[in-house]
Amino acid sequence: MNKHVKNVTPEATDLSRRSFLVGTAATGLVLGYAGVPGIGEALAAPSNFEPSVWYAIAPDGLVTVTCGKADMGQHIASTMAQIVAEELGAKWSDMRVNLASNDPKFNDPVLGAQITGGSWSTMMNFDAMSRAGAAGRMALTEGAAASMGVPASELVVRDSVIAHPKSKKQMSFADVVKSGKATKTFTPDELKAIKLKTPDQYSMIGVSVPQLDIPSKTNGTAKYGIDVMLPGMAYGAVVTPPVRFGATVKSVDDSDAKKVPGFIKAVTLDDKTQTTTGWVVAVANTYAQAKKAAAALKIAYDGGPNAKVSSQSLLDEAKRLQKLEDSGQFFVKDGDPAAAFGTAAKVLEAEYTTSINIHAPMEPMNATAEFKGDILHIYSGNQFATRSGAIAAGAAGIDPKFVVMHQMWLGGGFGRRLDADMMVPAVQAAKAIGKPVKVIYTRENDMTMDFSRPLTFQKVKAGVDGDGKLVALSHDVVSAWPTQRWGIPDFLSPSVDKKGPLDAFTVNGSDFFYTVPNHTVRAIKNEMAHNATPSGQLRSVAPGWTFWAVECMIDEIAVATGKDPAQFRISLLDGAGKNDGGAQRLRNTLLAAMGLAGYGTKQLPKGEGMGVACVSSQERATASWTACVAHVAVAPSGEVTVKKLTVATDVGTQVHPDNIRAQVEGAAMWGLSLAMYEKATLKDGGIEQTNFDGYTPLRMSQVPEVAIAVIANGEKATGVGEPAVTVIAPAIGNAIFNASGARVRALPITAEAVKAGMKA
Repeated sequence: MNKHVKNVTPEATDLSRRSFLVGTAATGLVLGYAGVPGIGEALAAPSNFEPSVWYAIAPDGLVTVTCGKADMGQHIASTMAQIVAEELGAKWSDMRVNLASNDPKFNDPVLGAQITGGSWSTMMNFDAMSRAGAAGRMALTEGAAASMGVPASELVVRDSVIAHPKSKKQMSFADVVKSGKATKTFTPDELKAIKLKTPDQYSMIGVSVPQLDIPSKTNGTAKYGIDVMLPGMAYGAVVTPPVRFGATVKSVDDSDAKKVPGFIKAVTLDDKTQTTTGWVVAVANTYAQAKKAAAALKIAYDGGPNAKVSSQSLLDEAKRLQKLEDSGQFFVKDGDPAAAFGTAAKVLEAEYTTSINIHAPMEPMNATAEFKGDILHIYSGNQFATRSGAIAAGAAGIDPKFVVMHQMWLGGGFGRRLDADMMVPAVQAAKAIGKPVKVIYTRENDMTMDFSRPLTFQKVKAGVDGDGKLVALSHDVVSAWPTQRWGIPDFLSPSVDKKGPLDAFTVNGSDFFYTVPNHTVRAIKNEMAHNATPSGQLRSVAPGWTFWAVECMIDEIAVATGKDPAQFRISLLDGAGKNDGGAQRLRNTLLAAMGLAGYGTKQLPKGEGMGVACVSSQERATASWTACVAHVAVAPSGEVTVKKLTVATDVGTQVHPDNIRAQVEGAAMWGLSLAMYEKATLKDGGIEQTNFDGYTPLRMSQVPEVAIAVIANGEKATGVGEPAVTVIAPAIGNAIFNASGARVRALPITAEAVKAGMKA
């Protein structure tokens, strides 16, 4: 994220989806527990030692770390515990994890808002959690020194024991906590001054310890949102309109639904946040009854302004906007590309597109809402507690400080659960019937109402001089603006041409680390797509499409100038000017991937080829350096078989090696799925694909060999969950060209497009 969320308050008079702001902030939040009598006090056990809001040590010595990030299978809760344990000196078997609520105390001025995305969690939390662990160790050490009557400087902490080697005295963490002697506190300045361990001193970081969440997830005790059960709870099944956004309900005939046993009520949503439009929720005593009642409802709709919009009309509008010289705002504006094109020896132009893509996590979207007096309790797994609480409050028509969010484990998120649409029907249904209501989406509900990855259109123009040197590049990116939809001004970035804020999360990655003296990037909002397909953040965000264009164009330039694509990239990664440091790390990952794959050293059979790509995902300021060599085989029919993906990534500091490899492998598979198989289409304002028969992610039988090289060099920890997504598609596209001569510029890559390219 370009900056942490600052104090943002709800606008009482305007709750449109463009201006509805979260009633939360990175500091001084007024959300959840503030002003709610008795709730805040009940959270803290007086007998525990709590050196930080992020963990507590019980009298039995167990250390419970509270994770302020959503855990959707990436084991971030265990990672936070591992970072704390390293500096605290705790034994791993003593560590436990818990998920944070939306209590304002968890909105840390350093760690920022409770949002999970962008592969930021470890990167942005490592230092603060390390200091929290170190502070606890120091407080325990002073307490033990006082109890044992020895100098604190002579004590050694290891495996939850504080020992004095000279006297052979020792105390466990449990002993110190029970003694009540651990009382030292730290000011923010004192925390900053703590000298942390250096990588050569680590005993926990860099070790593949058992993940703390796996036992509960395998024995069934871990609670996901769909597992929530409350006394007297009813169930809600949503009926969504045929149009993705903008429809309204004209009438609801529930006469047949009333014949369904257990049916309670049909509630037409009045969503002032405009997260949803045109939705009805059928409420009944069981979910089966709710689904049956929902199917029996006869609903008449006004399709609204987007009822005739299609994927083709979105693309046509994108192309129209790109041609307008004054559309959009500049994200990058270095030098004068127009002048450089005028003197260039060769100019290349290409257009790149990506389709609408759907998240489709395995756990269906769900939320359970319960009003207890003036307090609204929400049970759900979500990736953005500081926004979701305000959405729930807006749906209920109450102050956000009266919303208590209970964070659950997530059965997949990938950006889908950054949005809180599932909370709206649960809240309004619970309010309407006066009982707790659990709402569960069907797969069809989720696919047709997903906050999808937007359809994008990109135009790239490049100029080279007589020596084949890249001297100019212009890049126009047209898409919906997902982050602007959130209505949080501080999540937008100022444009370099001073035309106003832009959504950098639609163009990140285009500000690459290659040295190009004349370089512009224009971010253009497709208002039609923004309205008809309200988009969200899908795993890898903008670099999933910007690097598709950039890395394919770099290959096209290399081929046009008679240079090897990998060596051409290396020449551009010279670290000049603002690219100092970052370019070298990216160059190293490319060399590592090339070496591991044997790029340039193998004689491949006819119809096979290798392609390269290297990226600095997610954002330039929080880059993770990743490179891929893809090996493909292309049949005369145009069918592509991906034989092997070799991925190298520079992670800086490696917390959990096995988990890093799993994350990189998973990201590579997601990238492959987006590159070759996934496509959603819009027709008459609605998403056509409603289940996995029409929307077809990668199957297990299509998984190629994957080789991973992890570079751990002791630098600041980088993110690993998403970057590898962004490097796969361009590497495959470039490999297809080397195998067949076909240049593909649209995702997903189809056999038809490859065959057409081969003929051309």
